Amino acid sequence: MKNAFIFHGAYGGPNDNWIPWLKKELEKLGYIVIVPQFPTPKNQSLKNWLNVFDKYKREINRETIMIGHSIGATFILSVLEQFEEPVNSVYLVSGFISNLGLKEFDEINYSFYKKSFNWKNLRENCFYIFYGDGDPYVSLEEEHKLAKKLESNVIVINKGGHLNTAAGYEKFDLLLEKIKGNS
Repeated sequence: MKNAFIFHGAYGGPNDNWIPWLKKELEKLGYIVIVPQFPTPKNQSLKNWLNVFDKYKREINRETIMIGHSIGATFILSVLEQFEEPVNSVYLVSGFISNLGLKEFDEINYSFYKKSFNWKNLRENCFYIFYGDGDPYVSLEEEHKLAKKLESNVIVINKGGHLNTAAGYEKFDLLLEKIKGNS
């Protein structure tokens, strides 16, 4: 079953940024698209997000694609560690694996990356990492750190900011093109 999971970031939800647009575009391509609502900022923790995700675990298969924005990208790493087989492809947008130096985010995001990751097993998946130049939250160095751990490359988008609505991203054509190229 060809399906896609899209995970929002902190202080966000399924109707933010480019998520609703991407959901519609993927459905046109025949994907079943699942966009869970996670608790944020209140009760945001890795444990609580995994509890929400539990009901979707049986939907994961080798044709699954996963897309995450910001802490949603980091969350994908913990999701993937629960499965022995890799998924089709993974798209991390503005992801990170350590503190950002921003109290309002670090306090609610910490549990997502304070753990040890099984990088060797994670690398069995095919990753595409997107970074917006001028991101006010995530540094390019942080993005390269993530890419190095996953043995992947960073796709830098000129003047992309946090690749969210505030940066003009209610649509994300390059992301859709990459997904189409892998389906």
